Amino acid sequence: MGCTSCTTSTNGQPRGCRNNGTCGSDGCNKLTVFDWLSNMSLPGNMEPFKGVEIRFKNGRKHFYQNSETLSISIGDVVATEASSGHDIGIVTLTGELVRIQMKKKKENTKINELQKIYRKATQKDIDMWQKVRANENEIQKRSREIAMHLNLKMKISDIEYQGDGSKAIFYYTAEERVDFRQLIKDFARAFNTRIEMKQIGFRQEAARLGGIGSCGRELCCSTWLTDFRSVKTSAARYQQLSLNPQKLAGQCGKLKCCLNYELDTYLEALEEFPKINIKLSTEKGIASCQKIDIFKGMLWYAYENGGMNWHKLSVEKANNIITINKKGQKVISLEEYVEEEQLPDINIFSNVVGQDSLTRFDEPKYKRNNRHNKNRNRNKFRNKKQNA
Repeated sequence: MGCTSCTTSTNGQPRGCRNNGTCGSDGCNKLTVFDWLSNMSLPGNMEPFKGVEIRFKNGRKHFYQNSETLSISIGDVVATEASSGHDIGIVTLTGELVRIQMKKKKENTKINELQKIYRKATQKDIDMWQKVRANENEIQKRSREIAMHLNLKMKISDIEYQGDGSKAIFYYTAEERVDFRQLIKDFARAFNTRIEMKQIGFRQEAARLGGIGSCGRELCCSTWLTDFRSVKTSAARYQQLSLNPQKLAGQCGKLKCCLNYELDTYLEALEEFPKINIKLSTEKGIASCQKIDIFKGMLWYAYENGGMNWHKLSVEKANNIITINKKGQKVISLEEYVEEEQLPDINIFSNVVGQDSLTRFDEPKYKRNNRHNKNRNRNKFRNKKQNA
């Protein structure tokens, strides 16, 4: 999705724009929307929609109105209305598709109630914007030191400056309620700007920071996932996964979002399986389910007094036994319904070279030793004869 000039350089930044995902073409951003209406012209009696979608740091997007009817295109840097002063953002979407996006995100489509776009950003606005963004890492480090000095149980994960530098938003995570009244005073005294504290969840923190998952790819929440649905431990149970928190938890410490991806397929496959708590009645005894294999469509049953002797049944045969039990009848035994596994005839070992005998070195070694001893005795006899 990156632009053609975003090849990686030696320092890890894109070689072309060097902005790490905030380039003018907006092709590097995870929340980029393809404008499939850009090549279509509006009817003659219809005015273009004045709403504009603008992106800020870390994928934060808002909708504004182009009240001045400025000539704006995707990728332009504009100055927008803010609570105090103005903010700087990048245009990501214009035209009729903005109306569709607003309906999709359940935003108010009344264009007059939206905040305004002041102008296209001048070079002075862009220089100020880049200056305050360059100081965010240093201020984040200093803010964490201040929070630790006040013994607050919170983690400041990110900082976002307003485009004109008049306000700074501190994003933090905390498990309990935090009293940061004194913290705001210390921040305002140290950074000389308006302070806004915004608490985010652990999933949102992982999406903002990014990282590599256990699958070896970038986190879904930081690349393409926009909505965070709740993940329950029942999703792991339906997929026959071991309830190991170290394997099921993601970088955010919560259950991985990918547990929901294939859950519907597993639930659809489990509709044919009998319930695990249903026991099979046989003349030999009562059998309970021990294990299921969704991919092979097999179940393993064991008699309650049979120990560890498991009997492998198919889904169809297990359902047949349950149907017979519902009629008040019992089957003779599970052994009559066991699926016999036919292994293919595979030649595991073959003596191709002919040198795999355990005694292949015995005879040559014996002959070699006899020959060596004969030569040795012959040499001793010659030496004695010469000395005599």
